[in-house]
Amino acid sequence: MTLAEFFSCSLLAFGPPLAMFALTIAKDPVKIIIMIAAAFFWLLSFILSSLVWYAVVPLRPYLAFGMVFAVLFQEGFRYGIYLLLRKTEAVLKEISDNHEIGGHKLEMAYVSGLGFGTMSGAFALLNVLADSTGPGTLGLQGGTEFFFVSSAAMTLCMILLNTFWSVIFFNGLDEKNFKKIAWVIGTHFLVSSLSLLNRKELYMLTIFPSYIILLITAVIAFKCAGGYIGALLHTFVAKV
Repeated sequence: MTLAEFFSCSLLAFGPPLAMFALTIAKDPVKIIIMIAAAFFWLLSFILSSLVWYAVVPLRPYLAFGMVFAVLFQEGFRYGIYLLLRKTEAVLKEISDNHEIGGHKLEMAYVSGLGFGTMSGAFALLNVLADSTGPGTLGLQGGTEFFFVSSAAMTLCMILLNTFWSVIFFNGLDEKNFKKIAWVIGTHFLVSSLSLLNRKELYMLTIFPSYIILLITAVIAFKCAGGYIGALLHTFVAKV
């Protein structure tokens, strides 16, 4: 049973991102490099926020303190990957077999956002998945049996949010639209704050608002990328 829970939670959290990677990134080596670079940037932000948390000894017990710096460093490094990609855009086109890469400015935002989110999800869930294989089962000694599936659902939410946040963030910087940037930073703080409720096992109060924010963010990212409802509906209509 524990092994089945391990695979089900793994597929819930990483199945959609893996499909996105396979369909949109895996065939282009340059996109893979960009995704890995973005993942490395997230890792650097995590290391710096960890150093701050470790240095301020009196505030270590307060998760909110660490969360604030984690979000600030992540958004700072999201801006860093934006600057890096914009400065190397011409070089990427030259070294890639696909010389149209970067033709749509938000294409690289999507790739880097998926890398950002995937690394975030890996650090959030891998230890939890390792524990899910046993021994023992949650729920027998007062713990909730919904811990693993709730963690997987929130990991998926954060991976997708990071992908959409990067699209909106890059578009906001390109257009100098600071409302979009504020939406990214504000909702990042909000979703991260909601996750603090998990300490009290209030998983539904974390998951439902987070997925509502995910839906709204997806719509904004879709519009930033130049999408419109007619084209989206057309993709789901079978051609006669």
